[in-house]
Amino acid sequence: MTSLSDVWPIFGLRLTTPRLELRPIRDEDIPAAVEAAKSGIHAAGRNPFSTPWTELPADELGANMARWYWRCRAECTPESWTLLLGIWHEDEFIGCQDVGAKDFAALKTVTTGSWLKQSVQGRGLGKEMRAAVALYAFDWLGAEVAESEAADWNDASLGVSRSLGYELNGTTRKAWGSKAETVQHVRLAPDSFKRPDWDLKVEGHEQSARFLKVS
Repeated sequence: MTSLSDVWPIFGLRLTTPRLELRPIRDEDIPAAVEAAKSGIHAAGRNPFSTPWTELPADELGANMARWYWRCRAECTPESWTLLLGIWHEDEFIGCQDVGAKDFAALKTVTTGSWLKQSVQGRGLGKEMRAAVALYAFDWLGAEVAESEAADWNDASLGVSRSLGYELNGTTRKAWGSKAETVQHVRLAPDSFKRPDWDLKVEGHEQSARFLKVS
């Protein structure tokens, strides 16, 4: 019998670290993602996202998140893709780590972004999940560069980047909700990557790679 992973091979991908499981968000996971976001991600007035989606009214947040997940799936092609990986810790949905690329066949470059609910921040889980997608990008997808960005006041995100070996890669001014922020870009290459002292377990890579035409 044909399974959902046969139809959409990305759903079979699973990354496992010592404390976390990262896997693509399915429709049945969306309610847990919404509850995690509603529980709080950041301090009031200090939004780390250029699109202030966390500031939506509670009765609009869920639909907005669902639209984003569905749009990323609908627009997923070998030329432009975003993998939205839910983060599970002790069987609890705690956040999302995305990894995406445009023109990956030529550029071999991925970009990442993430969020964690406040109640689990400060335990090193953000570093662990970013390390997981960096390992996956370099060792499994064959990426040559991993890029990210954060508002220049976002010490937590930039601290994770520094701890993994990312190098500063210039700043820009960017619309951040209704105001402008200075955004710090960071860049990681395999030879500067401060690899963790654990191995990443990967399941479902071959099917996902074929789907994305990543050789």
